Amino acid sequence: MSYAGGNEGVTDAKSPRLLDQVRARLRLKHYSLRTEQAYVGWIRRFILANGKRHPRDMSITEVEGFLSALAVEGRVAAGTQNQALSALLFLYREVLSIDLPWMESVVRAKRPQRVPVVLSRDEVTHLLARMDGGFALMASLLYGSGLRLMECVRLRVKDVDFDLNQICVRDGKGGKDRHVPLPLRLTDSLRTQVERVAVIHGQDLLEGHGSVWLPYALARKYASAARELGWQYVFPSGQLSRDPLGGALRRHHLDESGLQRAVRAARISAGIVKPATCHTLRHSFATHLLEAGHDIRTIQELLGHKDVATTQIYTHVLNRGGHGVLSPLDR
Repeated sequence: MSYAGGNEGVTDAKSPRLLDQVRARLRLKHYSLRTEQAYVGWIRRFILANGKRHPRDMSITEVEGFLSALAVEGRVAAGTQNQALSALLFLYREVLSIDLPWMESVVRAKRPQRVPVVLSRDEVTHLLARMDGGFALMASLLYGSGLRLMECVRLRVKDVDFDLNQICVRDGKGGKDRHVPLPLRLTDSLRTQVERVAVIHGQDLLEGHGSVWLPYALARKYASAARELGWQYVFPSGQLSRDPLGGALRRHHLDESGLQRAVRAARISAGIVKPATCHTLRHSFATHLLEAGHDIRTIQELLGHKDVATTQIYTHVLNRGGHGVLSPLDR
């Protein structure tokens, strides 16, 4: 067997290319496209780093050496190294059916303990005041509902409940659904946005398009669902594009990079020196709820955290500086 770098795979006269096998297995287990791209990228790097040898012909020694080199020579973050480890474990366990022994000798990148960046209420107000249009509405949802960036970008019309003033987050991190509050101040703006989506969708249908991507096997189970308004994205892209998996021409959601750039520009315009990002608005949502007296278990549910210990990190900025402690200099 040999690795054909230009053709992305370890080739065999009878079997599919290795990376194609990896992609097929990832899709069978419903991994996201982003995870698929990341895993395939790490597996390719692993193969190239070992002279294009087939992973089946390598052992734990090469795996440990590759991961250790990332930490020692590449000085990658702990999360980056863990992603590479997960990719290789998936390759060996799920694709090659080879169990790797516990890799005791791997040099692990140190995961730093950092507290989240949180904006004050005034800073949030100044930031949002310098945004307009759809990006202003999206940023307001990040803060007002505690959504993650991609949860906001992937929001569908059917999951906005105006009668109950709530949003249903489908298939969030960890594959979990949850309900979050729909801020009353955003109701009119969201209704207007949904009406705009209806107009765009109607035009797409007239032009022979209008079919949106559906997760898992829903497109086969509900043949007409992909063309229904409820399944359309609340924040659709301004143009049609080819589906990277099936090749169908359809309207996807907005690219998240546009919102990220808009938040950064607003932060700079507002004179905020904190390194605030889209995720900072979610951190601020949690912290400000704690300040308002809501219990931490409720906030854990709203954020979709698996462990309450993850939520407890927001207690660091309550009321009076670090841990809510009043400095002795101020007494």
